Amino acid sequence: MTQEKNLTHNRLKTPRAAAVAGIVFSVLYITSLVLVRLSVPADPHDAGAWLASGTKTVKLALYLLPFAGIAFLWFIGVLRDRIGAYEDRFFATVFLGSGLLFLAMLFASGAVAAGIMISYSAATPDKLVESGIYTFGRTVVYQIVNVYAMKMAGVFMISICTVAVRTKIFPQWIAFLGYAMALLLLLSIGYFYWTPLAFPLWVLLVSSYILLTNLRSKPNAAPPAVNPNIS
Repeated sequence: MTQEKNLTHNRLKTPRAAAVAGIVFSVLYITSLVLVRLSVPADPHDAGAWLASGTKTVKLALYLLPFAGIAFLWFIGVLRDRIGAYEDRFFATVFLGSGLLFLAMLFASGAVAAGIMISYSAATPDKLVESGIYTFGRTVVYQIVNVYAMKMAGVFMISICTVAVRTKIFPQWIAFLGYAMALLLLLSIGYFYWTPLAFPLWVLLVSSYILLTNLRSKPNAAPPAVNPNIS
């Protein structure tokens, strides 16, 4: 009986604790983006002068990135738990696919950026720039983060907002705001340097709402006991 109560208690408490994952992702990802934006020039064809002075800040940003990715994976689980039995196969496929692709590209861009910095510290700086490796790596990171990853983030937001409009997992004004921010991510990448911040800010809004709702809601009644004789 005690074990059954503990299992019920854990099952009720898990969504409440997991709702913090989106907030953790938002804070870490915003911090990482801001650190990179303040240290690295907006032009992807820069000469790499920032490598001589801004490496500590960028290293900190890259250190935070994996933890942001882990928290985002938990955030996906929070949304699926929120949708529950109303999950539609079509939107679930788009939702999971775009979210995992965003996460994969986030890690790939961080790995390439870390490789550039390690190569800079291990080799002669002038040779790294003259060989074209820096320009290639810098352009790849720029394209992944600002174009492909953000487009997947926009698709992720659109799919979740569509589900929210149908199932009311969060207020419609948050869903419509998500549509607008998703269109911003899909259509304006490359024109505004700070546009990628729209995604973690929206995740922060959704996560805060889910967390507050979970804290205010009363725990459901315990499910009926399972007959131990049933195998």
